Amino acid sequence: MDLVRGDFVIIWPSYIDKNKSRREGRRVPKNLAIENPCLRDIERSLKKLGLEPKIYREKRYPRQHWEICGCVEVDYKGNKLKLLKEICKIIKNKDY
Repeated sequence: MDLVRGDFVIIWPSYIDKNKSRREGRRVPKNLAIENPCLRDIERSLKKLGLEPKIYREKRYPRQHWEICGCVEVDYKGNKLKLLKEICKIIKNKDY
């Protein structure tokens, strides 16, 4: 996983998890957040947006290093928060 290049975005499920606090890593407002998001839903929503996600199932979110939750890497150069909000909308509407 190439974390140095600026054109890739890493998306952790905690970023959009309704059960997490901001301190625990949630990045979107609770009214948009998803309850217990999975990598598969994130992957499907990114594909719906025309992006090519790569899933890393064995990665650990640094704020919860004791859990293996995985992450998704995607080639994206825009605003990360807008992307996260779009992912949430797609997952909530089951529009993938």
